[in-house]
Parts: sequence; structure tokens; C-alpha cells
Amino acid sequence: MDPRNLRPPSLYFAERGRTDINNFPMMELKFPGWELVRCGKVREVYASGDRVLLVASDRLSAFDCILPDPIPGKGELLTQLSAFWFGRLDFMPNHLLSVDFATFPAELQPFAGELAGRAMLCRQTKPLPVECVVRGYLAGAAWEEYRKHGTVGGHDVPRGLPEAAKLPQPLFTPTTKASEGHDEAITWEKCRRLIGDDLAHAVREASFEVYDYGRVQAARAGVIIADTKFEFGLLGDELLLIDECLTPDSSRFWPSEAWNPGQHPPSFDKQFVRDWLLQSGWDRQPPAPHLPPEIIAQTAAKYREAYERLALGRHPA
Repeated sequence: MDPRNLRPPSLYFAERGRTDINNFPMMELKFPGWELVRCGKVREVYASGDRVLLVASDRLSAFDCILPDPIPGKGELLTQLSAFWFGRLDFMPNHLLSVDFATFPAELQPFAGELAGRAMLCRQTKPLPVECVVRGYLAGAAWEEYRKHGTVGGHDVPRGLPEAAKLPQPLFTPTTKASEGHDEAITWEKCRRLIGDDLAHAVREASFEVYDYGRVQAARAGVIIADTKFEFGLLGDELLLIDECLTPDSSRFWPSEAWNPGQHPPSFDKQFVRDWLLQSGWDRQPPAPHLPPEIIAQTAAKYREAYERLALGRHPA
């Protein structure tokens, strides 16, 4: 799909009749033979037999609230960028079966307008109850922890590093996987207790491998992956990478030409919206404020540029 031709958010979603944590109506689609099993901040997940359908909306969340204004084309960009990475990680099995709508089951074919480009057909796994965060730079929560305690995710880090500094080596900082509210940072020891020692070591090693691969590939496109999160699931005894992969929603992307340690860098992700929200005076309590049209447009452009740089190799001169 050519991101230049992405359409505005569709109006095909039907309100579910319940609300999320900030009273913004969650949306769903209804498909014959498919059961809605999870309605997240951004995605709906449907199941049928041994397959799941992940439908990415244009919703945007920040500070545990779903914002009232969608970002045009965001769901399609997330889906296509995940598919780009999944297709290149030949060393790491993943859950993706197809993003080509023509190959989707017959009962879904009447819903091309709703699903084409923004849905992933995947193998169903048993998700692990942890999110695997890899941090390569001092940013966000890692920078705040470092300023206060001199650590990142409980790891000792050399003193005197500025904001946005590259860490001596990437750090694994797992979190809980909350269905609502905020994921909470956990220690390596708690991660091992939650999923077992063998699995904990396996997901940590896999997270480092995928991050390192993505970091090298992104650098060629002029993008720094400051940090990212991965999710994993089990299919029998096989460990699979699931959900999304190295997208602007799951990662912190910086343009390498603008990176300057000691300064808050611009980004290709929703940090741009977080910064605007912090400057707006919002107290982080629901309901979230509406975004100005120019912030919506600039956010959409940032997501699109991330896709074009990473997947299409369009590095600006």
C-alpha cells in the first residue's frame, strides 16, 4: 500500500456501548464467525479457530487515555510497517500469516473497506503476561529514572549522561501487560517468576536480537530507535513474536540528523502528541482534550515519514 494514498479514518466503526478508562467510546466491527476477544487502546482482536485478526484503528492513546481525535491513516501505517518487519525477521518466528486482504477467509471478503490495509491475519498464540522493553538511549521514563536514581530499569548506568545519550549497551526493562491503565515496570527477578526462568531468558535474548537488527536497519534509513517494546506468545512450545513490531506506537523513533545528546530530540512517534499535551496544561485526567487540526496533521505526517523512511527507504536529502 502506498502511504501517499491513505484515506481519512473510516466511519464504518459501530459504537460498542461501553467506554474505556477516559469515557471515549470504544469501537468494534462485527464479522460472522469471528469473536471479539480484546478491545485495546488501538486494536481490536478477533478470533476464529486457530487464527486471530488484528484490526488497527486510527485511535491514539497517551498517558493511559484514548484521545478523542483519530490520526488519519495511522492504523494502516502501523499494520504495513509491522508487516515490513515481520517479513524480514527470518531468525525470529512470528504470528503473521498475511496482510494481503485477497487471501483472507471468504467470510471477511465483504468487509474490504473496513479491513484492507489495516488488518493482520495471524496465528493464535498464548500471549505471555509481560511486555519486553529494550532501551538503547536515555529517553522518557528511562531518563526520568536516571535523573532521580542513576539507574535505568534497576540497572546501574554510568554517571553524567545527558538526556538522549546512547547507553553503553541496550538494556532489557520488562513491564507488566495491563489490559487497562498503565503497564508497570518490573524487575528481572519478577519477570522470571511470572513466566519462568527459561522463557524469561528466551524473550530477553530474542528482544535484544530483534532490537539490534532493527537498530542497524533503521540507521541506514536515518532513524534512531531509542527504545521499543515487544510482545511474545507461545504456539505449543514455540516462542513467537506477536502483536506489532518496531512501529511508531511501540517504539521511540528519532531522525538521526537531528539527534544531539543533551537536547530533547524530535520524533516520528506519538511523543510529539505527548509533548503537546504536557504543554497544553492538561492534568492527565480524563477526558483528554481535543487535538488542534495542525497537531493531528503533523502527527499523521510523522507516522507517514517513519513508514516511508523505514519501509520505502525514502531518506530526505
